[in-house]
Amino acid sequence: MTDDPEGQDIRDLIGMRSRFAFALVALYVLTCFTCAASTLSGVVHPGPVFAAAALCSTGAIVLTATAGDPLPLRYAIPVSAIGPLSCGLVFSVIPAPPSSTLQTWTLGTSVALYTVMCVRGRTPFAWMGFVATAGVTLWWCVSTGQGVGRGISHGVVNTAPLLMSSFFAYTLRPLSRSIFELRRRSTARVAFEAAAAAVLDERDSQLERLDEMARPLLERTVNGPDLSAEEVLACTLLEAELRDSLRARALVDPRLRQSVRTARGRGVNVVLLDDRAEDLAPGVRDALVTSTAEHIDRIDHGSATIRLLPAGRPLLATMLVDAGETYRIEYEHDGSIAEAAH
Repeated sequence: MTDDPEGQDIRDLIGMRSRFAFALVALYVLTCFTCAASTLSGVVHPGPVFAAAALCSTGAIVLTATAGDPLPLRYAIPVSAIGPLSCGLVFSVIPAPPSSTLQTWTLGTSVALYTVMCVRGRTPFAWMGFVATAGVTLWWCVSTGQGVGRGISHGVVNTAPLLMSSFFAYTLRPLSRSIFELRRRSTARVAFEAAAAAVLDERDSQLERLDEMARPLLERTVNGPDLSAEEVLACTLLEAELRDSLRARALVDPRLRQSVRTARGRGVNVVLLDDRAEDLAPGVRDALVTSTAEHIDRIDHGSATIRLLPAGRPLLATMLVDAGETYRIEYEHDGSIAEAAH
């Protein structure tokens, strides 16, 4: 798996974003510093011990809070180095042999980090860090006269948790891919069904509007008598409005529709065109509709063409008016008038 913008992160499957997970991290941090503070017997310089606790705590926070799956390399490499570094810091100041087995607490805390690294998809880095930690431990035991056997025993004891986490990672992670794929398909299906439902709703809305607007005149045409001049004009205006609803969906607004209908009734030829194919922000649409409606209300004869331009053009829309004189009104992308060109 890769770092996925849609949130396909294995942390979601094992609850690493939950409050309980962050509570465990807090407990881990508290444990590190408690171990550091309670194992200072025979330690002259405690600074390195607390530095090791800070290193382990930082690693736990990074493993829990860092997004991306697998864990990004820029974090995986430093975290894998925490084991040998923290052990080296502690071994440099504790007595040899230790006054208590708890003084080698960094061996356990570093393995805890490596088990989580396996789950985060960086099993090879976890094992490299573990081997480096075991090497540091073996070197310390040999150089301080504790013997090879003691150094090896530390590594053998801590191998079991890492083996278990490696097995868990290699079984869980392939399963997680299937889970995420199923979720993606489910999301796509829901989106498709929602889009289909929206299309059906829009169709029903258009049918209701058509029924409301056209049925009376159609019934009048079928049942007779012959249409009067006023009714013929009403049919003409209705046909133009229906054409507007198909050619200029973004401009279909009650305010503009009334102005256009009234202007057509005065004999003005009004054409609405939408070449944008994108929805307008409500504020921009309101400003554009209000301005064009006001201009159409002032036209007594001639023609006017309002056109929404394709997305990416320098202008949002234009209004070309031929009413004795010809001029063009240009609209900025915020719906305001740019200039009037004659």
